[in-house]
Amino acid sequence: LNAQDFSIPETISPEAQTALAGFSRAAATAPLPAADDLEGWKAVQQKIERKRAAANAEVVMKYQPEITPRKLGGVPVLDIKPKGWQESGKLLVYTHGGAYTMYSARSRLMSAVPMAGETGFRVISVDYTLAPIGKWQQVTDQVVTVIQTLIKEGHSLKEIAIYGESAGGGLAAGTVLKLRDKGLGMPAAVVLWSPWADITETGDTYTTLQQADPLLYYPKNLKHCADAYADNADQKHPYVSPVYGDYSKGFPPTLIQAGTREIFMSNAIRQYQAIDKAGIPVKLDLYEGMWHIFQVFNYELPESKLARKKVKAFLQQHVGK
Repeated sequence: LNAQDFSIPETISPEAQTALAGFSRAAATAPLPAADDLEGWKAVQQKIERKRAAANAEVVMKYQPEITPRKLGGVPVLDIKPKGWQESGKLLVYTHGGAYTMYSARSRLMSAVPMAGETGFRVISVDYTLAPIGKWQQVTDQVVTVIQTLIKEGHSLKEIAIYGESAGGGLAAGTVLKLRDKGLGMPAAVVLWSPWADITETGDTYTTLQQADPLLYYPKNLKHCADAYADNADQKHPYVSPVYGDYSKGFPPTLIQAGTREIFMSNAIRQYQAIDKAGIPVKLDLYEGMWHIFQVFNYELPESKLARKKVKAFLQQHVGK
Protein backbone atom coordinates (compact mmCIF):
# COMPACT_ATOMS: atom_id res chain seq x y z
CA LEU A 1 0.00 0.00 0.00
CA ASN A 2 1.12 3.52 -0.74
CA ALA A 3 0.97 5.08 2.73
CA GLN A 4 3.02 8.16 1.93
CA ASP A 5 0.24 10.69 2.59
CA PHE A 6 -1.67 9.02 5.45
CA SER A 7 -0.94 6.23 7.90
CA ILE A 8 -3.06 3.12 7.29
CA PRO A 9 -4.42 1.51 10.48
CA GLU A 10 -4.61 -2.29 10.65
CA THR A 11 -7.85 -2.01 12.63
CA ILE A 12 -10.01 -1.20 9.60
CA SER A 13 -11.21 -3.60 6.90
CA PRO A 14 -8.79 -4.51 4.10
CA GLU A 15 -11.16 -2.73 1.68
CA ALA A 16 -11.00 0.43 3.81
CA GLN A 17 -7.18 0.19 3.99
CA THR A 18 -7.05 0.12 0.18
CA ALA A 19 -9.43 3.07 -0.09
CA LEU A 20 -7.48 5.15 2.43
CA ALA A 21 -4.22 4.54 0.55
CA GLY A 22 -5.79 6.24 -2.48
CA PHE A 23 -6.35 9.62 -0.79
CA SER A 24 -3.96 12.50 -1.45
CA ARG A 25 -3.13 15.39 0.87
CA ALA A 26 -2.79 17.76 -2.10
CA ALA A 27 -6.44 17.12 -3.06
CA ALA A 28 -7.64 17.63 0.52
CA THR A 29 -5.86 20.96 1.02
CA ALA A 30 -6.56 22.55 -2.40
CA PRO A 31 -7.99 26.09 -1.99
CA LEU A 32 -11.61 26.80 -2.95
CA PRO A 33 -13.02 30.05 -4.40
CA ALA A 34 -13.52 33.08 -2.15
CA ALA A 35 -16.94 33.32 -0.49
CA ASP A 36 -18.30 35.89 -2.97
CA ASP A 37 -16.72 34.48 -6.15
CA LEU A 38 -19.91 33.42 -7.94
CA GLU A 39 -18.21 32.47 -11.20
CA GLY A 40 -15.54 30.50 -9.33
CA TRP A 41 -18.17 28.52 -7.44
CA LYS A 42 -20.19 27.87 -10.58
CA ALA A 43 -17.09 26.37 -12.23
CA VAL A 44 -16.34 24.18 -9.17
CA GLN A 45 -19.96 23.00 -9.04
CA GLN A 46 -20.01 22.08 -12.75
CA LYS A 47 -16.71 20.23 -12.43
CA ILE A 48 -18.02 18.15 -9.52
CA GLU A 49 -21.23 17.24 -11.36
CA ARG A 50 -19.15 16.01 -14.32
CA LYS A 51 -16.60 14.20 -12.16
CA ARG A 52 -19.23 12.31 -10.13
CA ALA A 53 -21.61 11.44 -13.00
CA ALA A 54 -20.17 7.95 -13.73
CA ALA A 55 -20.08 6.88 -10.06
CA ASN A 56 -23.69 7.99 -9.58
CA ALA A 57 -24.82 6.17 -12.73
CA GLU A 58 -23.09 3.07 -11.36
CA VAL A 59 -24.88 3.22 -7.98
CA VAL A 60 -28.25 3.57 -9.77
CA MET A 61 -27.46 0.53 -11.91
CA LYS A 62 -26.46 -1.48 -8.86
CA TYR A 63 -29.54 -0.71 -6.74
CA GLN A 64 -32.12 -0.05 -9.51
CA PRO A 65 -34.30 2.49 -7.67
CA GLU A 66 -37.12 4.46 -9.24
CA ILE A 67 -36.08 8.14 -9.29
CA THR A 68 -38.60 10.89 -10.00
CA PRO A 69 -37.67 14.61 -10.12
CA ARG A 70 -40.45 16.62 -8.44
CA LYS A 71 -41.10 19.98 -6.84
CA LEU A 72 -42.48 20.20 -3.32
CA GLY A 73 -43.73 23.69 -2.51
CA GLY A 74 -41.58 24.95 -5.39
CA VAL A 75 -38.42 23.27 -4.05
CA PRO A 76 -36.82 20.73 -6.42
CA VAL A 77 -36.35 17.22 -4.99
CA LEU A 78 -35.54 13.73 -6.22
CA ASP A 79 -38.12 11.20 -5.03
CA ILE A 80 -36.22 7.92 -4.69
CA LYS A 81 -38.09 4.65 -4.25
CA PRO A 82 -35.97 1.55 -3.61
CA LYS A 83 -36.34 -1.47 -5.88
CA GLY A 84 -39.39 -3.50 -4.85
CA TRP A 85 -40.71 -0.60 -2.77
CA GLN A 86 -44.17 -0.86 -1.27
CA GLU A 87 -46.07 2.14 0.12
CA SER A 88 -45.76 2.31 3.90
CA GLY A 89 -46.17 6.06 4.26
CA LYS A 90 -42.66 6.22 5.74
CA LEU A 91 -40.27 8.80 4.31
CA LEU A 92 -36.67 9.79 4.80
CA VAL A 93 -36.01 13.43 3.90
CA TYR A 94 -32.35 13.83 2.85
CA THR A 95 -30.19 16.96 2.91
CA HIS A 96 -26.98 16.32 0.98
CA GLY A 97 -23.46 17.33 1.95
CA GLY A 98 -20.92 19.40 0.04
CA ALA A 99 -20.07 22.25 2.45
CA TYR A 100 -23.26 24.10 1.35
CA THR A 101 -21.46 25.19 -1.83
CA MET A 102 -21.10 21.95 -3.83
CA TYR A 103 -22.97 18.83 -5.03
CA SER A 104 -26.67 18.34 -5.76
CA ALA A 105 -29.40 15.77 -5.25
CA ARG A 106 -28.20 14.21 -8.54
CA SER A 107 -24.48 14.02 -7.69
CA ARG A 108 -25.22 12.68 -4.19
CA LEU A 109 -27.20 9.65 -5.37
CA MET A 110 -24.24 7.67 -4.00
CA SER A 111 -25.61 8.54 -0.55
CA ALA A 112 -29.37 8.46 -1.09
CA VAL A 113 -29.62 5.35 -3.30
CA PRO A 114 -27.80 2.85 -1.00
CA MET A 115 -29.68 4.39 1.94
CA ALA A 116 -33.04 3.77 0.22
CA GLY A 117 -31.97 0.33 -1.00
CA GLU A 118 -30.67 -0.92 2.34
CA THR A 119 -33.21 0.67 4.71
CA GLY A 120 -36.24 0.15 2.46
CA PHE A 121 -37.25 3.78 3.00
CA ARG A 122 -38.44 6.08 0.25
CA VAL A 123 -35.96 8.97 0.22
CA ILE A 124 -36.84 12.58 -0.65
CA SER A 125 -33.53 14.23 -1.59
CA VAL A 126 -33.77 18.02 -1.31
CA ASP A 127 -32.01 19.92 -4.09
CA TYR A 128 -31.59 23.10 -2.06
CA THR A 129 -30.02 26.28 -3.47
CA LEU A 130 -26.24 26.18 -3.05
CA ALA A 131 -24.23 28.98 -1.44
CA PRO A 132 -23.12 31.61 -2.17
CA ILE A 133 -26.51 32.11 -3.96
CA GLY A 134 -28.45 30.29 -1.23
CA LYS A 135 -27.83 31.63 2.28
CA TRP A 136 -28.74 29.82 5.50
CA GLN A 137 -32.12 31.51 6.04
CA GLN A 138 -33.35 30.55 2.56
CA VAL A 139 -31.83 27.06 2.60
CA THR A 140 -33.33 26.07 5.98
CA ASP A 141 -36.67 27.49 4.78
CA GLN A 142 -36.50 25.28 1.68
CA VAL A 143 -36.17 22.15 3.82
CA VAL A 144 -39.00 23.34 6.10
CA THR A 145 -41.14 23.85 2.96
CA VAL A 146 -40.44 20.31 1.72
CA ILE A 147 -41.50 18.79 5.05
CA GLN A 148 -44.59 21.02 5.27
CA THR A 149 -45.59 20.04 1.72
CA LEU A 150 -45.20 16.33 2.50
CA ILE A 151 -47.59 16.85 5.44
CA LYS A 152 -50.07 18.62 3.12
CA GLU A 153 -49.83 15.56 0.84
CA GLY A 154 -51.08 13.42 3.70
CA HIS A 155 -47.95 12.26 5.52
CA SER A 156 -47.67 12.69 9.26
CA LEU A 157 -44.53 13.79 11.12
CA LYS A 158 -44.56 10.38 12.84
CA GLU A 159 -43.82 8.83 9.42
CA ILE A 160 -41.03 11.25 8.49
CA ALA A 161 -37.36 11.06 9.47
CA ILE A 162 -34.57 13.35 8.26
CA TYR A 163 -30.96 12.49 7.49
CA GLY A 164 -28.03 14.48 6.24
CA GLU A 165 -24.28 14.15 5.99
CA SER A 166 -21.58 16.75 6.54
CA ALA A 167 -23.09 20.20 5.77
CA GLY A 168 -26.35 18.34 5.17
CA GLY A 169 -26.10 17.03 8.74
CA GLY A 170 -25.82 20.55 10.08
CA LEU A 171 -28.70 21.55 7.81
CA ALA A 172 -30.89 18.64 8.97
CA ALA A 173 -30.38 19.44 12.66
CA GLY A 174 -30.71 23.20 12.11
CA THR A 175 -33.95 22.75 10.15
CA VAL A 176 -35.47 20.58 12.89
CA LEU A 177 -34.66 23.32 15.44
CA LYS A 178 -36.32 25.85 13.13
CA LEU A 179 -39.45 23.66 12.72
CA ARG A 180 -39.64 23.27 16.50
CA ASP A 181 -39.19 26.98 17.20
CA LYS A 182 -41.90 27.88 14.66
CA GLY A 183 -44.30 25.49 16.39
CA LEU A 184 -44.53 23.25 13.31
CA GLY A 185 -43.67 20.00 15.11
CA MET A 186 -40.67 17.77 14.47
CA PRO A 187 -39.94 14.63 12.44
CA ALA A 188 -39.88 11.25 14.21
CA ALA A 189 -36.12 10.76 14.04
CA VAL A 190 -32.86 12.41 12.96
CA VAL A 191 -29.77 10.71 11.47
CA LEU A 192 -26.56 12.74 11.16
CA TRP A 193 -23.47 11.48 9.35
CA SER A 194 -20.35 13.46 10.34
CA PRO A 195 -22.41 16.64 10.75
CA TRP A 196 -20.74 19.99 10.10
CA ALA A 197 -22.47 21.01 13.30
CA ASP A 198 -20.23 24.05 13.90
CA ILE A 199 -19.13 25.86 10.74
CA THR A 200 -16.53 27.87 12.67
CA GLU A 201 -13.14 26.29 13.27
CA THR A 202 -14.09 25.42 16.85
CA GLY A 203 -13.46 22.04 18.45
CA ASP A 204 -10.43 20.03 19.51
CA THR A 205 -10.13 17.77 16.47
CA TYR A 206 -9.92 20.70 14.02
CA THR A 207 -6.36 20.92 15.41
CA THR A 208 -5.50 17.42 16.62
CA LEU A 209 -6.63 15.57 13.49
CA GLN A 210 -5.65 18.11 10.84
CA GLN A 211 -2.72 16.01 9.62
CA ALA A 212 -4.66 12.73 9.80
CA ASP A 213 -7.81 13.79 7.92
CA PRO A 214 -7.60 12.68 4.25
CA LEU A 215 -10.58 14.76 3.08
CA LEU A 216 -11.22 17.91 5.10
CA TYR A 217 -9.20 21.09 5.49
CA TYR A 218 -10.37 24.42 6.92
CA PRO A 219 -8.09 27.36 5.93
CA LYS A 220 -8.92 28.74 2.44
CA ASN A 221 -11.12 25.70 1.89
CA LEU A 222 -13.99 25.02 4.32
CA LYS A 223 -13.56 28.55 5.69
CA HIS A 224 -14.60 29.95 2.28
CA CYS A 225 -17.63 27.65 2.24
CA ALA A 226 -18.70 28.73 5.73
CA ASP A 227 -18.41 32.39 4.72
CA ALA A 228 -20.38 31.75 1.52
CA TYR A 229 -23.26 30.23 3.52
CA ALA A 230 -23.44 32.63 6.49
CA ASP A 231 -22.01 35.99 7.53
CA ASN A 232 -19.50 35.84 10.38
CA ALA A 233 -22.05 37.26 12.80
CA ASP A 234 -24.48 34.39 12.03
CA GLN A 235 -22.04 31.46 12.02
CA LYS A 236 -22.88 30.40 15.57
CA HIS A 237 -26.65 30.73 15.08
CA PRO A 238 -28.24 27.38 16.08
CA TYR A 239 -29.83 26.95 12.62
CA VAL A 240 -26.36 27.34 11.06
CA SER A 241 -24.24 25.57 13.71
CA PRO A 242 -26.67 23.37 15.65
CA VAL A 243 -24.18 22.55 18.44
CA TYR A 244 -25.30 25.90 19.86
CA GLY A 245 -29.00 24.91 19.94
CA ASP A 246 -31.10 24.62 23.10
CA TYR A 247 -32.23 20.98 23.14
CA SER A 248 -34.04 21.28 26.48
CA LYS A 249 -37.06 22.49 24.46
CA GLY A 250 -37.23 19.12 22.73
CA PHE A 251 -35.67 17.27 19.77
CA PRO A 252 -36.32 13.91 18.08
CA PRO A 253 -34.33 10.74 18.90
CA THR A 254 -31.02 11.11 17.05
CA LEU A 255 -28.32 8.82 15.67
CA ILE A 256 -24.93 10.43 14.98
CA GLN A 257 -22.25 8.52 13.05
CA ALA A 258 -18.68 9.67 12.40
CA GLY A 259 -15.12 8.39 11.93
CA THR A 260 -12.12 8.76 14.22
CA ARG A 261 -9.99 10.25 11.40
CA GLU A 262 -11.90 13.42 10.67
CA ILE A 263 -11.59 16.98 11.91
CA PHE A 264 -15.39 16.93 12.30
CA MET A 265 -15.18 14.31 15.07
CA SER A 266 -15.46 17.17 17.59
CA ASN A 267 -18.61 18.35 15.77
CA ALA A 268 -20.14 14.89 16.23
CA ILE A 269 -19.15 14.65 19.90
CA ARG A 270 -20.26 18.20 20.76
CA GLN A 271 -23.58 17.66 18.93
CA TYR A 272 -24.08 14.41 20.84
CA GLN A 273 -23.33 16.11 24.18
CA ALA A 274 -25.69 19.02 23.43
CA ILE A 275 -28.58 16.62 22.77
CA ASP A 276 -27.68 14.11 25.50
CA LYS A 277 -27.38 16.82 28.16
CA ALA A 278 -31.04 17.67 27.49
CA GLY A 279 -32.09 14.08 28.16
CA ILE A 280 -33.06 13.36 24.52
CA PRO A 281 -32.44 9.79 23.28
CA VAL A 282 -29.24 10.05 21.21
CA LYS A 283 -26.58 7.59 20.10
CA LEU A 284 -23.04 8.45 19.05
CA ASP A 285 -21.72 5.71 16.77
CA LEU A 286 -18.01 6.20 15.98
CA TYR A 287 -16.06 4.15 13.43
CA GLU A 288 -12.44 3.29 14.07
CA GLY A 289 -9.99 4.68 11.53
CA MET A 290 -12.73 5.93 9.20
CA TRP A 291 -12.70 9.24 7.38
CA HIS A 292 -15.37 11.84 6.71
CA ILE A 293 -18.63 10.39 5.32
CA PHE A 294 -17.05 7.08 4.36
CA GLN A 295 -20.65 5.80 3.97
CA VAL A 296 -21.06 8.03 0.89
CA PHE A 297 -17.89 8.05 -1.22
CA ASN A 298 -17.04 4.49 -0.21
CA TYR A 299 -20.56 3.10 0.15
CA GLU A 300 -19.54 -0.53 -0.45
CA LEU A 301 -17.07 -0.84 2.44
CA PRO A 302 -18.00 -3.32 5.20
CA GLU A 303 -17.96 -0.34 7.60
CA SER A 304 -20.42 1.56 5.38
CA LYS A 305 -22.80 -1.39 5.16
CA LEU A 306 -22.66 -1.79 8.94
CA ALA A 307 -23.39 1.93 9.40
CA ARG A 308 -26.49 1.74 7.17
CA LYS A 309 -27.63 -1.44 8.92
CA LYS A 310 -27.59 0.51 12.19
CA VAL A 311 -29.47 3.38 10.55
CA LYS A 312 -32.15 0.90 9.39
CA ALA A 313 -32.55 -0.52 12.92
CA PHE A 314 -32.76 3.00 14.35
CA LEU A 315 -35.38 4.12 11.82
CA GLN A 316 -37.46 0.98 12.37
CA GLN A 317 -37.42 1.70 16.09
CA HIS A 318 -38.61 5.31 15.83
CA VAL A 319 -40.49 5.99 12.57
CA GLY A 320 -44.19 5.26 12.06
CA LYS A 321 -44.77 4.24 15.66
